[in-house]
Amino acid sequence: MMRGKFITLEGIDGAGKSTHLAWLADFFRQRGIVARVTREPGGTGLGEQLRKFLLDPVSKMHAETEAMLMFAARREHLDKVIEPALADGEWVVCDRFTDATFAYQGGGRGVDWQRLLQLEQWVQRGLQPDLTLLFDLAPELGRQRARGARSADRFEQERDDFYGRVREAYLRRAREASARIRVLDASWSVGQIQQQLADIVGALCR
Repeated sequence: MMRGKFITLEGIDGAGKSTHLAWLADFFRQRGIVARVTREPGGTGLGEQLRKFLLDPVSKMHAETEAMLMFAARREHLDKVIEPALADGEWVVCDRFTDATFAYQGGGRGVDWQRLLQLEQWVQRGLQPDLTLLFDLAPELGRQRARGARSADRFEQERDDFYGRVREAYLRRAREASARIRVLDASWSVGQIQQQLADIVGALCR
């Protein structure tokens, strides 16, 4: 059996990941591809419990603790969901993965980049997405789009300068992994973006 493909979606809050995630899953299913949709932090029972704690506005923790909890949830996610699905030939479409940790904990919180690289190597054991779609958007526009959608979580309560650092870290990560990460302009219309997505991911289906 051929191994499945692993696709991740990244971007700051308000970049439209949820809309495009649903579209991608439907795109694959229409082509007879079994697509497992999941998210980080989360994806498993333990991961979802950690997600509630990590996103709870009243939670307080050291930045490195936050990063390690993200990787702890990721190790479970890989073991229980991602790796078995890929081995069974399923495609996995994930809302955020390790690039988000480099962006939010590395860029936003200032956790040392080399420490994150060490955790990435230890937890993922060489596994990387086949394709990462980075929806790039100016922080002020992302905040404008996300405002009022729901009660702000612990990250959404951060200021614009935090999100500026997150964006820059995402773009740094994209430069460092240019063969894997495709950057899309999330300020474009949904239709324009999805036409780009059809071209990009369509190549994986051939």
